[in-house]
Amino acid sequence: MPTGRRTGPAGSARRTTAASALGGVLLVGALAGCGGDGGQDTGTPARTDTPRTPNASSFSGELPSALASSASAAVSSASVSASAAASSASARASEFEASVEAETQRRNAAAEKELKKVRGRGNALAEVGMTGIPRAETGGILAVRVTITNKTDSEASYAVQVDFKNADGKVVETRYAAAERLRPGKKEQPIVFSHQPPEPRLTPVLAKAQRY
Repeated sequence: MPTGRRTGPAGSARRTTAASALGGVLLVGALAGCGGDGGQDTGTPARTDTPRTPNASSFSGELPSALASSASAAVSSASVSASAAASSASARASEFEASVEAETQRRNAAAEKELKKVRGRGNALAEVGMTGIPRAETGGILAVRVTITNKTDSEASYAVQVDFKNADGKVVETRYAAAERLRPGKKEQPIVFSHQPPEPRLTPVLAKAQRY
């Protein structure tokens, strides 16, 4: 009779059972290796540390110092910006004042040029009036407000001459005023200043007024 090892369904079943048993042993060993201290599983869940508030005394102080420096820099920057804005505003005001003065001088020069062509006292005396300004409001300077009113029905320009006379009636100083492209019914009120000393006192006189 043959003596070789039998193979068949029964032998295969025994080999499968043995392999399963061996796999179970290996799995248990692996789990034991992942256990707690000394490789023993205590059966308690892993401990999770609760976050704690840091000890304030452990900080070096560099952070507050950095914040203080940043705040100081911001304040300095704001101060510089404010100073620059004030300086800029002052410069713009000076430029505007200079431009107004330049425009006044230009108008007065144009009025003087126009009046040199006029014989007599001009054609617009009835459209020009003068009002004295109190010296208390001008720092002691002699000044008059010239009111120029366009009483015609057409746009017009005006040239005015004001003479400052002394007590003897002599003309000591002559100044000019102007209104350009004045619409019908509208008026302008330029101010004429004397450049002479407060004494002796002078009297302003409307010398000429020309509409053109």
